[in-house]
Amino acid sequence: MLDSNLLYSCGYWKEAETLDDAQIQKMDLICKKLSLKPGMRVLEIGCGWGGFLKHAVTRYGVRGLGVTISKEQAALARERCDGIDAEVRLMDYRNLIHSNERYDRIVSIGMFEHVGPRNYRTFMKVARHCLKPDGLFLLHTIGGNRSDAYADPWFDRYIFPDSVIPSIQQIGRAIEGWFRMEDWHNFGPDYDKTLMAWHSNFERSWSEHRDQLGDEFYRKWRYYLQSCAGAFRARHIHLWWQLVLSPQGVPGGYECVR
Repeated sequence: MLDSNLLYSCGYWKEAETLDDAQIQKMDLICKKLSLKPGMRVLEIGCGWGGFLKHAVTRYGVRGLGVTISKEQAALARERCDGIDAEVRLMDYRNLIHSNERYDRIVSIGMFEHVGPRNYRTFMKVARHCLKPDGLFLLHTIGGNRSDAYADPWFDRYIFPDSVIPSIQQIGRAIEGWFRMEDWHNFGPDYDKTLMAWHSNFERSWSEHRDQLGDEFYRKWRYYLQSCAGAFRARHIHLWWQLVLSPQGVPGGYECVR
C-alpha cells in the first residue's frame, strides 16, 4: 500500500505526480524547514520503518537516532539503516527524559496522534529536554477541528487503538512554557491524495493477500482509506499540520519554507 520508503504519513504533492515523489518531497520539505546541515545530531521520535531517518542521514549528512516501541519496525529500520550513521533504539520516547544526550534537531512524523491528550505535555517536555537551546523541533501531525479526549469508536477498535487527533487548542496548551511557535503549515488536502494513492495500491495488490486476510478485512480497510480521504476532502480533519518549534525563539526570526 505504501511508497518504496514505507512512509505511513501524508505526502507533499505540491510538485509531485506519484506517491513516491510526494513522500520524497515531504521528507525534503522537513529537512529544509529544519535547515539540516552535515554533522548535526537529529532525533526522530517515532521512526517507523526508518524511511525519514535514512533520507536525512544519506542526503543531508546528519547523524541520526530513531526511537520506536515496535519490535518489527525497529528490526526493519535497523536493516534499512545498516552502514550509515543512524541508530535505531527500541524504547518508549518517555524514557528519553533520563538521557543526557542533546540534539540539534528533533522531528516527529505521524506519531503525535498516538500519544493521547493526557501525555501531550509530557511529550513536549521530553522533546524540550532533548533539544539544544538553539535547536529546532518539527512536529508533523493530523489535526482536528475540536478538542477530543477519545477517538472515533470504530477507528479505535479496528484501525488505530487509543489514537486521538489533537486540536489547535490542545497543541497550544501542550507547548506553552516549553516552546515558541515559529511556523504552522497546513496542507490537509494533500492527505486526500495520499489516501487515494494508498487505496489504489491496496486494490491493485489485494489479490495477493485475500486468502490470508479475508473479505472482512478488505471491507474494513477500504472503508478506512476512503472515509479518511472524504474527511480530509471535506476539511473535517486537517493536514497534516507541520509545526516548527524552538526553545527560545530564532534570533532575527524564522524563515518559513514551503
